[in-house]
Amino acid sequence: MTRNAVMLDTSFFLRFLNVNDPLFSNADGYYRYFLDHEFDMVISTISIAEYCVRGDINELPLRHLKIIPFNVNHAKKAGEFARVVFQNKDELKLSQRSIIPNDTKLFAQADVESSVQYYLVDPY
Repeated sequence: MTRNAVMLDTSFFLRFLNVNDPLFSNADGYYRYFLDHEFDMVISTISIAEYCVRGDINELPLRHLKIIPFNVNHAKKAGEFARVVFQNKDELKLSQRSIIPNDTKLFAQADVESSVQYYLVDPY
């Protein structure tokens, strides 16, 4: 039996690793749920790079995470996704947040990796 896998976006870790964040308890609850229900928690090397802009890699709970490096198959799919995004950039506003190039890369990784069934992102 295969385990469920969830890809966790950078924004998840920004909230989960900041106890003063208003949504920390939500992120903490999700994290505990994933541990308790034996989900494979996945992080992209792209998210690690984004996190390290203001944080340190040692702050991430790497012992519970499967790291997926960005590879050529991801890059090809990301190009397809980015083409659609850029062709429709005016219509693709999600609330006040626009889709940015790293988002298309992360979506592509989640799409290409057959083990990933879920993708958790903060929409703000």
